[in-house]
Amino acid sequence: MTLNYNSSSELRIFLEQEKLGMQKRFGQNFLVNPQARQALVKALCAQPNDEIWEVGPGLGAMTSLLLEMKYKVKAFEIDLGFIRVLKKMFLQDENFNLVEGDVMKTWPSHAKEGPAPFLLGNLPYNVAAALLADFIEKGCVFSRMVVTVQKEVAMRMAAPAGHNDYSSFSVLCASVYNVKPFLLIKRESFFPQPNVDSMAVLLEKKTHSNPAEIPRVFYTLVRSLFASRRKTVKNNLTSFLSSRYGKYQAQDLCAAVLKENALNENERAENLELEAFLSLAKSIDNMRVCKQKC
Repeated sequence: MTLNYNSSSELRIFLEQEKLGMQKRFGQNFLVNPQARQALVKALCAQPNDEIWEVGPGLGAMTSLLLEMKYKVKAFEIDLGFIRVLKKMFLQDENFNLVEGDVMKTWPSHAKEGPAPFLLGNLPYNVAAALLADFIEKGCVFSRMVVTVQKEVAMRMAAPAGHNDYSSFSVLCASVYNVKPFLLIKRESFFPQPNVDSMAVLLEKKTHSNPAEIPRVFYTLVRSLFASRRKTVKNNLTSFLSSRYGKYQAQDLCAAVLKENALNENERAENLELEAFLSLAKSIDNMRVCKQKC
């Protein structure tokens, strides 16, 4: 079985012949731009025999390219029809390993001995942020990830402090990765054509970052400080602590943490650098206020 991954019309005919439907809930769009596919694989900087996790292989456009380059591919696919096609096309290749089901549920069991060095994925728009956050918060950090996401999501991932797109997701990504959007992929490069443009993003693990050293309270703290963007750090931090220890104790704890970190109580989370969030989390962790409940 061979497919012309560069032709929307031929892919449409193939889908009809195989009685395969496009599942909107899975965010399925095939990248029919061969130059873009080559650029994504090149950005991985992988070597033959390196293992690569591929999320959402679809009909195998990227998979075939990865296997041609002698990479070991572990592909995560949820669509039963696409799974059938992938088995016919690649299961005989010893470098191909297919993981069936929802990647949000299946990936942890495949990371018990550590994740692969690389991840590649044309991520469905509706799960991209949740999946990346799940990897990071559970300590599954890749040497390099190359993901295609909605352009707006890419801007959030890479936004610096003080930027309108800066969010808890920006801080989350920056906690372990250097984030670089590197290729705008116009909607015309996909079949079916989505309503928005996409962006390829390179996430490269920071050499000095050790996920195990990030306080466990860090992720919930960051989300809480961004929960009400127009509120001050003092107000959001007080709410964060109050929900766990009561408002009176929280006020004293908040004052102590802000003082220790020399933070203005009227500052807002959108202006804080990553280091400030890490410092706040370490202060709370060191004070042992979150040892039981955070």
